[in-house]
Amino acid sequence: MPRNTNQPVTPGAGNALDNLKFEIANELGITDYANIDKGSLPSRVNGYVGGNMTKKLVAFAEQALQNGAIGQIVQSAQLETPQTNQ
Repeated sequence: MPRNTNQPVTPGAGNALDNLKFEIANELGITDYANIDKGSLPSRVNGYVGGNMTKKLVAFAEQALQNGAIGQIVQSAQLETPQTNQ
């Protein structure tokens, strides 16, 4: 059973995020990333994949903002409200 319990912010985006992860791993020269035991890889390698995913997702959002799609971005991104200590 996987230990990762993270859920995508947008329901149904999990498959697209997985595809992006595998595409980026392939671009980085990591073949068959979908079937590799991620625990056997150095954390730096997994970090490269996650970091490049973040870069690409930010680039997509910046492009959407530039093209005037701010409504879609705001609607799809749930904002966290800061918790205050009382």
